[in-house]
Amino acid sequence: MQLYIEYFSQHLFAASIIVALFSLMVGSFLNVVIHRLPVMMQREWDAQITGEDDGDKYNLVKPDSQCPKCQHRITWYENIPVLSYFLLLRGKCAGCKTPISIRYPLVEILSALISFPIVFTFGFNEITLYVLIFSWILIALTFIDLDHFLLPDKLTLPLLWIGLLLNTQNTFVSLDSAVYGAAFGYLCLWSIYWAFKLITGKEGMGYGDFKLLAALGAWMGITALPIIILLSSISAVIIALVLAALKKQQLDKPIPFGPYLTIAGFISLLWGNDLTQLYLNLLL
Repeated sequence: MQLYIEYFSQHLFAASIIVALFSLMVGSFLNVVIHRLPVMMQREWDAQITGEDDGDKYNLVKPDSQCPKCQHRITWYENIPVLSYFLLLRGKCAGCKTPISIRYPLVEILSALISFPIVFTFGFNEITLYVLIFSWILIALTFIDLDHFLLPDKLTLPLLWIGLLLNTQNTFVSLDSAVYGAAFGYLCLWSIYWAFKLITGKEGMGYGDFKLLAALGAWMGITALPIIILLSSISAVIIALVLAALKKQQLDKPIPFGPYLTIAGFISLLWGNDLTQLYLNLLL
């Protein structure tokens, strides 16, 4: 095992290919999380309100994946990441030929592509595994928020605690910085939320955004918060203007802020120090 680790540590391109293939399989599971977790939460809320449980087992494992229209059960060879969609199924259900969303292979491809900069930035070691887990959770949060305007506690809170636990060993930053980052990350957006609500009487964002920024602060520390907030705000404004120009989104319509936080968080974890130094050099 040590020989393999040494080999891949010295040959990062080969390591990135291996990691990318593994990430493709993780991406397939992320599609399950993105689709099922909001449904699981809705079923839990309905059960709490009605006091009744329909008794059907529904989680990330059961029931088996099937076509929502014809209930055709997805076989293992129809679930091979990317290949099954394009080569075997050609983007359609094997049973009823209903088109399957292109987003499923795109999530898998995205999960694989992000592994390349991660491996080349951190090498082939345990740090890369931590950053991959961080990135996979961000991908799930991004698409759930796009679909439902929802950032589930079942993802944001574990992300926060993982960041704090890793930084007990100074993995990315000191524990003090991680704790302050989590606290100030939450309080920053919480303060903006209440200021906006007091001024306009409207809610500008959800509590999930507070928890997500707290989780990013727990991973990268308090000094990363300014660059995360700056990057997420700029990207949100630019994309909103582009969508408005393309008549895909009206400016007065709400947009989920979580995806912009996840993009900023990913960029900051990989290149935050370089960006901060570049900004300081330009400023000075």
